[in-house]
Amino acid sequence: MSDCHAPGSDASDVDEVGSPIESVALIGSPNAGKTSVFNGLTGLRLKTANYPGVTLSRSVGRCRVHVPEHSTHAEGRGAGTATTTAMINLEDLPGAYSLDPISPDERVVADLLAGDLDGALPPDAVIVVVDSTVLQRSLTLVAETLNLDIPVAIVLTMTDEMEHRGGRIDPSGLGDALGVPVRAVVGTKKSTLEPVRTLLGDPDSWSRPAVNPPTDSGPMLADWAASVLAMADYQPPRAHSATSRVDRVLLHPVFGTLAFLAVMFVFFQVVFTVAAPFQDWIEAFFGWLGTVVGDHVTQPILGDFLSTALIGGVGGVLVFVPQIVLMFLLIALMENVGYMSRAAFLTDRVMSRAGLEGRAFVAMLSSFACAVPGIMAARTLPSSKDRIAVAMSAPLVTCSARLPVFVLLTGLLIPSDARFGPIHAQGAAMFALYVLGGVSAMAAAAVFKRSRPLRSGLMPFYMEMPPYRLPAVKSVALMMWDSTRTFLRKVGKIILLTSIVLWILLSLPAHTAQAEKVRQDATAVAVAHGASPDDAAATADAQARSYVMDNSFAASIGKAVEPVFAPLGFDWRIDIGILGSFSAREVVVSTLGQIGAAQDADDPSAALAGMTYTDGPHEGRPLFGPPTVVALLLFFVYALQCMSTVGTIRRETNSWRWPLIAWTYMFVLAWVAGFLGYQITAAITG
Repeated sequence: MSDCHAPGSDASDVDEVGSPIESVALIGSPNAGKTSVFNGLTGLRLKTANYPGVTLSRSVGRCRVHVPEHSTHAEGRGAGTATTTAMINLEDLPGAYSLDPISPDERVVADLLAGDLDGALPPDAVIVVVDSTVLQRSLTLVAETLNLDIPVAIVLTMTDEMEHRGGRIDPSGLGDALGVPVRAVVGTKKSTLEPVRTLLGDPDSWSRPAVNPPTDSGPMLADWAASVLAMADYQPPRAHSATSRVDRVLLHPVFGTLAFLAVMFVFFQVVFTVAAPFQDWIEAFFGWLGTVVGDHVTQPILGDFLSTALIGGVGGVLVFVPQIVLMFLLIALMENVGYMSRAAFLTDRVMSRAGLEGRAFVAMLSSFACAVPGIMAARTLPSSKDRIAVAMSAPLVTCSARLPVFVLLTGLLIPSDARFGPIHAQGAAMFALYVLGGVSAMAAAAVFKRSRPLRSGLMPFYMEMPPYRLPAVKSVALMMWDSTRTFLRKVGKIILLTSIVLWILLSLPAHTAQAEKVRQDATAVAVAHGASPDDAAATADAQARSYVMDNSFAASIGKAVEPVFAPLGFDWRIDIGILGSFSAREVVVSTLGQIGAAQDADDPSAALAGMTYTDGPHEGRPLFGPPTVVALLLFFVYALQCMSTVGTIRRETNSWRWPLIAWTYMFVLAWVAGFLGYQITAAITG
């Protein structure tokens, strides 16, 4: 029935028999099941781009549908066939409650449908996706759409839930009342979408209302809505009993807050305890791979590149994939179950003290995956000043890019078997770091909202509370995989490229003669102390590589900025990792992985733990002692090192002023926090 293509593919904009492309927009309120309908009809998983001149995302899919012979698109194609085929463009628009916009999302929807969005053509037809369990609330949007004077059809979703909860609706009666086609579907079941696909084959034949409904809020609109509900024999569903019982606890000001903290705490306990065995297996695999390379690759430069740049650098980041996958899985579960909107409602009171409202929490929570979608999620806020305040504070929320860094550093600081009773100590430390990031983001938002440029009153807060639903396995799996794939793509592009560049900087100049002398002297010393020939050779190779690194271009760069970071306990090796992390935070992990692999390709983690300062007042002391690790953790909590985030702030605020302010204040915060952490930890540990 369908043959789907992503926008911009090589498929022509005209099918094989010359049918022009139809553009049909899907609109509806948030959580109405619009995207499920889109995915079911197109077979795509959100192919996204931006509207011309606007940074709001758009999702477009193309489907080949059957066109009836009587359709205007089938004219002139010869007789004898009942149907032909044509390509239909489906566009999934941002969620909107009304075409009278109060947010950027709704503004784009209203402007596009009215033909007022520069650079984008209006759709030829519109499908309004309506949650049948809350039909009355959606009739305002339906009425506004019917006044656009373009073909309109209604798709009713959640019909299975409607029936299960004792509700009733007559789709044909609703169609008669509205004067447009109505189809009832279950968005997650493709078989129920075939009637909608049939509709898409001939939008010109859709019926239209004889008289457009009223749109101004008041008695006339209310009377029209009541008459529509009566003709549709609409019986609202019973309240979701399980949802009501659970919400008595989860929305309680005290118990709900405690439950939220407990959920977050368990979240990080699971991330560490469940992922630990998988992480050990991956680490063991890369250790074995390093041994294989050392045993079979005899060309020195190639062997060093494979073991240091690829296995030590990229492999050092891939070790943390289990934690990344688990984190995205848990976030997807909470979103699909319906807990996220409860968390937003629960935090509205807290957010209001920062001068924001509960919807800002959704943007903040999105930043746990990445600050970029978190900042973009602020588009749903009606106040432009609130959107800027969120953009300036959301990068402080601990994102997935920081997770590998935190896991590496907490592993250096806290033994893996350390526990407080049943509580995993590393998981508790991670929870504390995430809480610190969240609290800091709230504090930053409060400061910005009280500044003169962003000071404003609170806007009304509204958010839909969908009933708790068992998440669809496929939906959760796709969300988890898409997020994980984004992380892996970053590893495959940015981190691989920076690892190669860093390997070159760490390996040049080669200092061949000096390195060979260091190797010979180290071999002689090791043999004199009773080491076997193989152990002596391994020790000598490590010392020769250390000599090259200490005199490399990378070392020169790191030592040039060392005065800036020396008060935090960082040496040039950490400094070069911090400089590289401005391309992606995970680069600091690949940098340290390369440095560790250069000294011990079989166990880079052990090499890092055993590193010492090579010069200065701390010479001979462990480099990654508690003071330095704490300083590094605090530095990465606050520093804005992601250039993608900087670019997003620039696009969302349409100014370089705000991203420059954000980068500067976060760097100052990071440096001060790292300095205080180093000094306090050094005073405690001696």
